[in-house]
Amino acid sequence: MERHDTVPLQVRVHDYTDAVVAELVEEVQGEYVVRYGDRDRTPVDPDEFRLPCGFVLVGSCGGVAVGSVAIRAAAEPGAAEMKRLYVRANRRRRGLARLLLHAAEDRARAAGYTRIVLETGIRQPEAIALYETEGYTPVDGFGYYADMPSSRYFGLDLHPARRPS
Repeated sequence: MERHDTVPLQVRVHDYTDAVVAELVEEVQGEYVVRYGDRDRTPVDPDEFRLPCGFVLVGSCGGVAVGSVAIRAAAEPGAAEMKRLYVRANRRRRGLARLLLHAAEDRARAAGYTRIVLETGIRQPEAIALYETEGYTPVDGFGYYADMPSSRYFGLDLHPARRPS
C-alpha cells in the first residue's frame, strides 16, 4: 500500500533554469556521485525541457519542493525521454516518486507523446522496481550511456489515461 504525505503533492511546471530546479538537479547529481562515482554526463540543453516539447515538473508539499522530473523529446518519433525523476531523501518511501511519474506521463500524453523512454542505472534498484511495477519494459539502449553495462533502459506506451487523474 502506498503511503503519501498528509499534505497533498502539488505539481507545477518550472523552467529548467529556475533556482529550485537547479537545487534539485544538484542534489540528484550528488546521489549519482555517491552511487556511481561521478555526475551524470548526459548533455542537457535547458531549451529541450521547455514547452511545448519538454517540461520540468516540481512536486511540492506545503510549499516545500520535494522532488522533480523532466521530459524532453526523444530521438524515437513520438517518444518523450524522462530524465532525473528525483525525490529528496527525507521525503522518500511515501509514494511521491510514483505521483511525479504519473504526473509526467499524463503531461507527456497531453503534449501528444505516445511513448516514454528512460535510462537508469543498476545502482538505483528502487527506480528500476518503480518502473517495472508501473509497466515499463526493457528497451534498447540509447543516448549518452547507450553502451554502458551499468545502464538499464525502459519504455512505456502512453495509452489513453490508465488511471484516474
